[in-house]
Amino acid sequence: MTIARKKRILILSYSFSGQTSCLIRRLKTGLEKNGHRVLKERIEPVVHLKFPTNSIGACLIMMIRTLFRRRNPICPLSEQVNQHFDLIILAGPTWSYNPSGPILYLIDHYGKKLFGGQTVLPLISCRGYWRMHQWGLKAMLRRYGAHIPNSLIFSHPCHEPWRTIGVFMKIAGKAPEHSAFLRGHYKKFGHSQAQQDEAERLGILIGEALRRNEDLSTLPLHTPIALP
Repeated sequence: MTIARKKRILILSYSFSGQTSCLIRRLKTGLEKNGHRVLKERIEPVVHLKFPTNSIGACLIMMIRTLFRRRNPICPLSEQVNQHFDLIILAGPTWSYNPSGPILYLIDHYGKKLFGGQTVLPLISCRGYWRMHQWGLKAMLRRYGAHIPNSLIFSHPCHEPWRTIGVFMKIAGKAPEHSAFLRGHYKKFGHSQAQQDEAERLGILIGEALRRNEDLSTLPLHTPIALP
């Protein structure tokens, strides 16, 4: 086993509701525990996307647009992304079975420059329907020359149909966890404390593999805590 130099890692992320952000904060902590240098770059839409939307109608319109993979233009990225990294983590939520509009725009306009010849780990935050998102995202990244050895997936820890109903209500500006009808089935929006702890543990695991020059494809990243 060869112990490698400290690695350079970029976490490139978009978070609509804050759930992706809570995961990458802990993931970053785990990676840094192995001494790696971790840079973060937030993807910012040109037009701010409001969460919650504060109406059921606005929520439905948003869902329909995202189902058809509508792109949301983003602000220019900083100069720190214009270099080679040992690993790029591309993090964002699932929108109607697809990557979010800002992530799609990012790949369309920066794909080859950012991801060509780079090792990329997607991190997906979702209520549960992540497989089509992952398939489409990997296909887009590989088209631009990215190597994708593995992925990180975190789904909301709640059973269906309450998970979908709860997320829809939350995006629309309601409080399902306080509803007399739903609160017994939907206790909290988003990822649990255990999942945030798991993100840090997986960050440590990835960091150790990088330090030892091990193949990331062999890591057990799809765990029962991350994907309950």
